[in-house]
Amino acid sequence: MPAAEKVDLKRDLKAFYAPSAKKFSVVDVPQISFLMVDGSGDPNTAKSYADAVGALYAVAYTLKFARKAAGKAPDLAVMPLEGLWWSDDMDDFRDAKKDKWNWTAMIAVPDFISAADVEAAKKQAAAKKDLPSIDLLRLEPFREGKSAQILYFGAYADEGPTIASLHRFIAESGGTLRGRHHEIYLSDPRRTDPAKLKTVIRQPFA
Repeated sequence: MPAAEKVDLKRDLKAFYAPSAKKFSVVDVPQISFLMVDGSGDPNTAKSYADAVGALYAVAYTLKFARKAAGKAPDLAVMPLEGLWWSDDMDDFRDAKKDKWNWTAMIAVPDFISAADVEAAKKQAAAKKDLPSIDLLRLEPFREGKSAQILYFGAYADEGPTIASLHRFIAESGGTLRGRHHEIYLSDPRRTDPAKLKTVIRQPFA
């Protein structure tokens, strides 16, 4: 299939999905459409998080294969999992009290994917597999705007110093943190050595 007949947002939006691992960069993230599921709790132990991720991937792949089955172009590449993270008391977030964290798990989709497409994919996916979070899944545009980011290599549990350095970079640039901590998971943790995991770490600021 010619490249023009396949939409790969990770390729087309490379500045936001393949930043430098050596230095922080400032970007203006445009509006992107996402499949989203909200929840709370420790992502390592909360069933709700695993259920959310399962629903997101099930619908994303159903959208992809439904288009292929219908002979629709362009084909679409399924994007990596992303997460927005925060806490009602940000000290709980900074102190890694993960059981008190809130999150939005999400996967980007092209703008030509409609709410009707998503609802049809939800019904089709739910008919094939038990997906407890399927009714919580929604399609929503999200514009992050001005943000600082870096590509991080390593275990998720060891991100703290990199996040702290990112926040210092923003402060030293005269910026003020806003919005929610954002991570993009470029590696499959089931198949990747924790030391080699690749994660985009992003923080919007004003």
